[in-house]
Amino acid sequence: MSEIQRVGVIGAGQMGGGIAQVAAVSGFATKVYDASSDALARCRALHEKLLARAVEKGRMSQEDAEAAKGRIQYVDDASGGLDALSDSDVVIEAIVEDAEVKRDLFARLSKMFTGDQILATNTSSISITEIAAATDCPERVIGMHFFNPVPVMKLVEVIKGLATSEDTTERTIALATKMGKTPVPANDRAGFVSNRVLMPMINEAFYAWMEGVAEPEHIDEIMKLGCNHPMGPLRLADFIGLDTCVHIMDVLADGLNDERYRACPLLKQLVAAGRLGDKSGRGVYEHAR
Repeated sequence: MSEIQRVGVIGAGQMGGGIAQVAAVSGFATKVYDASSDALARCRALHEKLLARAVEKGRMSQEDAEAAKGRIQYVDDASGGLDALSDSDVVIEAIVEDAEVKRDLFARLSKMFTGDQILATNTSSISITEIAAATDCPERVIGMHFFNPVPVMKLVEVIKGLATSEDTTERTIALATKMGKTPVPANDRAGFVSNRVLMPMINEAFYAWMEGVAEPEHIDEIMKLGCNHPMGPLRLADFIGLDTCVHIMDVLADGLNDERYRACPLLKQLVAAGRLGDKSGRGVYEHAR
């Protein structure tokens, strides 16, 4: 069982960028790849901002922040492409939440990485077994579900596929621990644990709004004060992305063969109108951009 020293991250968005930052701060040589040079530029700028803030607040020394930045290499197609990650001991995928796109990527990765490298996916709901089936090394494919914002949230759901080996699982748990996270195992069922429990609650909040039980701000306030949630379910939906919520509800409904998990009509209507939440500037609520 070789020691993990080099981490490759595919996707420089909110999740991928956060994973890369945490890996670098934890001492790993880190490469983050994205086909979009603009996405990489935004990722680099966010790392600069967040590490500077950590220094200002006394959570990190300037020396440690500079060392973390020095461990991150930003790669696009013009600077080596996906092949630049070929020396990684583990690759963590954090791209679009689309099963077909992920399967295609993992099929390619399994041809690139033929040793004992771990191929991890940050999917929040898609079957690990389904993704692994596209490869010729399903024993090395595993779910490593981080939570947003990655530098702050401690949990990592570790999800074994049907063929994931114990060696892969043990090494992934050790990696998450070294990254300062708390790895918790979950089985490969639709939505795993977090979204299987969370998303129906969010969906029910949309039904409560649609059926006139209460206004959005009142639904959120009741859940915050009554259940001690830091953020109400409708505000959380905006933060996650309403389109992402619809997608996960569809995965639950299809994966569990139960229509009660299907997205609320009002939630789907907001998505159809382009009201996706924080990322579009408007969802349930208005957001400054």
